[in-house]
Amino acid sequence: MMRRMRDAWWYAAAVAILGVAAGYVWPVPAMAGTMEQLAAAKEGRSKRATSTARLKDKPSECDPNSNSDNRTIKPGQTHVLMDEKGPGAITHIWVTFLGPEPQNWAPKGAANHQEMLLRIFYDGDERPGVEAPVGDFFANCFGERRSVVSIPVIVEDADSYNCFWRMPFRKSCRVEITNQSEDKNIALLYYNIDWVKLEKLSEDTPYFYAQYKQEYPVEQGKDYVILETEGKGHYVGTVMAVRTRSPMWFGEGDEKIYIDDDAKPSIWGTGTEDYFLSAWGLQTTSTPFFGTPYFDQWGVIGGHTSAYRWHVNDPFVFQKRIKVTIEHFGWISPDENPENKTDSWNERQDDYSSVAFWYQTGRPTFTARAPGGKERKLPSLERIKVYATETDFQKNHGRGEIRTQPIGTYPKGHVFYRPESAEGAYVEFPFTVKEKEPLHLVLSMTRADDYGQYQATLNGVKIGGTMDFYNEKIDNWEYHLLDFWPDPGNYTLRLECVGRNRRSAGYGIGIESVQLRERRPRVKQWGFDKDKNWKEKPILYGD
Repeated sequence: MMRRMRDAWWYAAAVAILGVAAGYVWPVPAMAGTMEQLAAAKEGRSKRATSTARLKDKPSECDPNSNSDNRTIKPGQTHVLMDEKGPGAITHIWVTFLGPEPQNWAPKGAANHQEMLLRIFYDGDERPGVEAPVGDFFANCFGERRSVVSIPVIVEDADSYNCFWRMPFRKSCRVEITNQSEDKNIALLYYNIDWVKLEKLSEDTPYFYAQYKQEYPVEQGKDYVILETEGKGHYVGTVMAVRTRSPMWFGEGDEKIYIDDDAKPSIWGTGTEDYFLSAWGLQTTSTPFFGTPYFDQWGVIGGHTSAYRWHVNDPFVFQKRIKVTIEHFGWISPDENPENKTDSWNERQDDYSSVAFWYQTGRPTFTARAPGGKERKLPSLERIKVYATETDFQKNHGRGEIRTQPIGTYPKGHVFYRPESAEGAYVEFPFTVKEKEPLHLVLSMTRADDYGQYQATLNGVKIGGTMDFYNEKIDNWEYHLLDFWPDPGNYTLRLECVGRNRRSAGYGIGIESVQLRERRPRVKQWGFDKDKNWKEKPILYGD
C-alpha cells in the first residue's frame, strides 16, 4: 500500500509540473496531487479530432451505423488528423495501426512507424513545430515496436501510441502523418486527438516543439548536436537511437549542454548511460522519466540501442539560447585504435538519430529537418549477405527434414532444418569472398522452443562456442562469430548439432542468412590484423 501511495504522489507531482511546463499555472501547489487539482475550476471546452466513421452526406457528423473507424494511407500520401482553429491546447494524442509483418488485413505487410512522418503545424506556420517519425516521437526507434510506460509517453503492448505533452496554439493547429514508405500502405490507422478550446492564451505561453535529426555515421571530430536554438524556453526530453558500427561499448560519451552565453558547456555529464539515468551500461527498461525500450546485444557490430530521458522535474531552462550535444566516445577494439590497444576513450563512428523535445516562446532557430523515409533507413553494413533460402540447402545437410518457411519480418523467410537427433545432423552454407578485407561474420538465426544446440565451423575450423537456439518464444537473434581478413576464395559455413537444451522439445534450427559485415575504414587503413592467420587463432572482438 505504501508503495502505491508513493507512486501515486510521484505521478501527481510529475503531471502537475508538466502543466507548468506547457505554460499553465495550476491553482494549487504542484505537490498537492491530481485529485485536488481535479476539483479546481477549468477554463475552456474539451474537443476531439478522431478517425471515427463519418456520414457520407454529412462529413462533419459521426456515422452511428458504421465501425469503419480507420484510414488507409498509401505511399506518398498525407493524412490530416486534426485541423482546428485556436486558441487551444492539445492534451492527448492516441494512434494505432497495423505492424509491418504480413497478416490477414495486409497480406504483403504494412509501413513501419519509422516510415511514417508526424508533423504538427502551429498558427499556419510553413515550418512544422513537431517533425519526427511516428515511432521515434513515441520513443520507438528503428521501426521496432516496443512497450513504453512513462509519464508523457505510453506505448501499451507496443502498439497503442499515447502522448500527454501539452501543445498550446493561438490561431490554429494542424496534425498530419505522411506515409514515406516506398511500397507499403499505412494500414488501419486509428486516432483520437483530445484538445481544449480556450478563450485566450497569455502572451508568454511557450509552444511545444519536437525535432528529429540523424547522422549516419556521426561526424568525426564533432559532438553530436541534439538541439541548438535561440530564444527563451526549457528543454524537456530526448529520444536517442544508436546503431553500432564497431565492436565493444559505445556509451562513454558525455552530454554537454551550453546555455545562454556559455563559451564552454556549463552542464557536463559523466557518460551516455548516466544521462539516461542508468549505470554501468544500459538494459531494457521503462520507467516514468527514463527508459531503454530497445537494447538487443552488447558490444557487437550492428547492435541497436534506443533510450528516452524526460526532463519533467528537471528541465534545462534557458533565457537566450541552448545547445544540447553528446559525445560519441566509447570502448573500441585494438584494430580500430591507432596504437593497436583497447581503452575506454575512443571517438567512435556509430549511427545516431534523435528527437529533441522542448518548449519555447517565439520561433525556434534549429535548422535540422527530418530526411525522407528512404534516407532514415539505416544503411546496410553487409559486404556479403547470403540468404539461406537462396542456397542449394537441399544438398547441404545431414539426417533430417529441411525446407523453407515464411516467418516474421524476414524478407525471404528462413530455412528450417529438423533432425530427429543430434547424430549426423548438420547443415552447410557456402559463400564466396572476392577481396581480402576486414570482415565480421554474423549469423541471423531464428530461436524457438524446439531448437537445438549447434557448433559452427568455417572451412573445417571451429569458430565460436556452442550456440543454443532454444528460446521460449520464437524470435530472431544474431550470433557473432569471427573478425578476420579472409583471402579470396570459396568458404563453407557448417552448423553441426551437438545436443539440445534440456527445456527444448527438439533439435531444430532456423537460419535466415550468413552475413559478412564491413569494418570501419580505419581497420583497413591501419591493417593491424591483415597478416594474422585466423585459422590458427580465431578472433571475435568484443566477446
